[in-house]
Amino acid sequence: MVTTEVFENLKSLQEILVQKYELEGKKNDAPKQLSNQEDLLAKTQKEFIELKSTYDETQEKVSQLKTQLEEAVKSREEGEKGVANSTTHREYEALEKQINEAKLLEEQVRKDLQHEEKDLAELNERLKNSEELIKFQETELNSSRESLNKELSSYEQKLSKLKTEEEKVTKNINMIYAGEENAELKAQEILFKFQRIIQRNSEGIVSVRNGVCSGCHMILPANFANQVREGEDINFCPYCSRILYYEEVSEDQAEDYFDIGAAGSLAGLDDEEYDEENSEFGDEDEKEERSEYDDDFDDESEDTDESDDDEDDSDEDSDEDEDEE
Repeated sequence: MVTTEVFENLKSLQEILVQKYELEGKKNDAPKQLSNQEDLLAKTQKEFIELKSTYDETQEKVSQLKTQLEEAVKSREEGEKGVANSTTHREYEALEKQINEAKLLEEQVRKDLQHEEKDLAELNERLKNSEELIKFQETELNSSRESLNKELSSYEQKLSKLKTEEEKVTKNINMIYAGEENAELKAQEILFKFQRIIQRNSEGIVSVRNGVCSGCHMILPANFANQVREGEDINFCPYCSRILYYEEVSEDQAEDYFDIGAAGSLAGLDDEEYDEENSEFGDEDEKEERSEYDDDFDDESEDTDESDDDEDDSDEDSDEDEDEE
């Protein structure tokens, strides 16, 4: 049977596509880890540049404070020498003022210098740590790039092998439909739908057991389940869109359909909705039989009504005869 061959090839294709899409996903996700490392390195380098700028500014402040300190010390020392050689009271007071101002400035500059030199030492330590971190991250990044290239190369080899297998199975399916009307278009349509299903569900072909789709576990309409069982064409589940094939089950696994019907399953409702919404799967013979059955039922109803009218007329005539007597 043609569909049996197609099903077997689709099962093989399903295994190939599942591996293919999984590898493609890993291939796409692999560079993300590398991207994270690159972003982290860029962030560390940016912080280093900002830290180096702060270090340079602090170093400039330290240099300026040292110059101010030298000037303050020089001014104080000159004042102290001048006091010893002063000859007038006014000159003495001026030199005393110079000395006091120089001492105050010297004291303040020393405090500021001490504070800035402490900050400069801390910044210098942070710069060293940052440089070491950058070197470490660069080493890790280069190592990750090498590993990624090897990993991607491995993925490419596996994908190439799977592609060859996929082309082989696809060719088999095209050959099965060869000779039929619109064979190429029909095969391409089936393969396209099948691939889309595999991408979403990882299962594109599933069995029908006891009228139930094993993919979505929905009860199928009875007439549609019979079509699947006959296996004359490729059928897609109306609920999950998977390709369906019929699978026989043992008696102890089989369900009692009469009990299911008596219990009020949704199969009947599914039949009606399915016939209305999916007329392509509808059973025209069954519809005609229902129509003929309804017509016969109406004719029988009319005959019954006429018979009842005759009986009523007969009863009235009998009552009139009794009154005349």
